[in-house]
Amino acid sequence: MTAEKSTISRRRALSGAATAGLGLPLLGACGDDGGASSAAAPTSSATAPPSSGATRTSEQPTESETTAAPPAGDGIPTSEVPVGGGIVLADEQVVITQPSDGEFKAFSAICTHQGCVVARVSSEIECDCHASRFSITDGSVTGGPALSPLGSVDVSVSGNQVRLG
Repeated sequence: MTAEKSTISRRRALSGAATAGLGLPLLGACGDDGGASSAAAPTSSATAPPSSGATRTSEQPTESETTAAPPAGDGIPTSEVPVGGGIVLADEQVVITQPSDGEFKAFSAICTHQGCVVARVSSEIECDCHASRFSITDGSVTGGPALSPLGSVDVSVSGNQVRLG
């Protein structure tokens, strides 16, 4: 029995290393980390441009907020939803917008591309995961890889409170 010597050319070894070095980070960028979806979405305000919207979670209170975002039944003050923008209620996974003065809309905050929680609302609803953008008026796709609109959520206004459901 003769032993065959297996050799790999230098070119093939370098090619394989380069493929693994480039491919693994790309696969990891689009994969599910198995963690909480709201924790996985980048929300750094240090690099984000100023917006007319806000993201409210129990971990990130706004200046005027000292407690967690209220449950859907308690409502959100209308003054917290900017005209021409909106807010993301990450804990409730809902976006509330005010396209024009006194007109309130609500949509799912889960991006239809890969399930990330959208990051913020400026003149559009913005997802930082893959740069999808959605209309504040009807949740339709305005840019990015998402192909489906955000689902609408029932919303009502009572006095100065916006209520979900």
